[in-house]
Amino acid sequence: MTSALTVTTGTDLTSSWPDTPPGADPLPGQLDRWLASRGAELVAVRRHIHAHPEPSYSEFETAALVARELAVAGLSPKLLPKGNGVICDIGTGDHAVAFRADLDALPLQDSKDVPYRSTNDGVAHACGHDVHTTVLLGLGWALAQLNERGELPGRVRLIFQPAEEAVPSGAPGVIEAGALKDVSSIYALHCYPQLPAGLVGVRSGPFTAAADTVAVRLTGPGGHTARPHLTVDLVHALGRVILDVPALLERRVDPRAGVSMVWGTVQAGQAYNAIPGEGFVKGTVRILNREAWRSAPELITKLIRDVVAATGAEAEVTYNRGVPPVINDRMASAVIAGAAGAALGADRVVEAEISMGGEDFSFYLEQVPGAMIRLGTGTPGSDVKHDLHQSGFDVDERCIGYGVRVMVHTALAALASPF
Repeated sequence: MTSALTVTTGTDLTSSWPDTPPGADPLPGQLDRWLASRGAELVAVRRHIHAHPEPSYSEFETAALVARELAVAGLSPKLLPKGNGVICDIGTGDHAVAFRADLDALPLQDSKDVPYRSTNDGVAHACGHDVHTTVLLGLGWALAQLNERGELPGRVRLIFQPAEEAVPSGAPGVIEAGALKDVSSIYALHCYPQLPAGLVGVRSGPFTAAADTVAVRLTGPGGHTARPHLTVDLVHALGRVILDVPALLERRVDPRAGVSMVWGTVQAGQAYNAIPGEGFVKGTVRILNREAWRSAPELITKLIRDVVAATGAEAEVTYNRGVPPVINDRMASAVIAGAAGAALGADRVVEAEISMGGEDFSFYLEQVPGAMIRLGTGTPGSDVKHDLHQSGFDVDERCIGYGVRVMVHTALAALASPF
């Protein structure tokens, strides 16, 4: 990726924020006028990032672009130790309110016929991280100007994180690098094509599920299908694991915990008349409840071994942690819901659905209170709705301005919040 674009070079940042009468509360109007003058630049940034996607842990040029744009705005961004992420503080104060965006793209082909189609073969921003990054950059530009005017009542931290899509993901490393030092709360948004641009979805409590993987390897002596009693019927044993373990799990965990165990791949044997000596099954475990997620590895491993024991096969279980569930803090959810209502209008804030997808923003919420919301990216009235992680995914670019509005209001509301 070649990040030659520098959209703010030569721009008088101070003069682009409109003057307002003392004592007035003109923020919505100010943002409208500011976005009218800067919106095209934000769209250009988004299209550049979209055309030059970088996969997880390789976001070096994207991070460099972000750092360069923040520096032009008069800020002092710091690259993460590996150079593929950015942290930037704006303003002063003992504690900071943090905002996080993710930088990485997916290993998918971009099938769209648009001028900003991916130029990196086999890599595409099919999850909207280019929008997340652009919105956070716009937040940085706007807050930098408020800070210059002496109108930013505290400190805000921008976190541009690598490798949200990877397992292991990038959030733990960013936290280890000090991203949450002195942070009192943290916020983020995620593209959501099921909502039209101009709407946001907010929810307190469980928001996305924990996402883990479990792999089972069964072994036995193998043999002839005519004499299964003389060996271990490994395919039958795999079938028992596939059917019985999810059913038993449902009865060992509180139904309100939101547990979903689904197998995605099974492999065993090649000959129709030979019982194989080895077989594999692998799937995902998704859980909405934090305590249920913490106890899942031990419970699921035991259930698999108990089921397999009756078949005579030997079981090797590998349980891999992915990400915890995103559980939005009640107070933080109220802050961002109120801010979104002030930014867009109360009728533009709807209740978000719970998703069984995974999101490594959860790692931050294990450390500090915060909330993630859904940013509507669909085109109002359009019948074309490409879902996240589809090769044709795109957004109504008006969502960028809406996202910046919400995040600016959220920053100011969170700085004024007592928690």
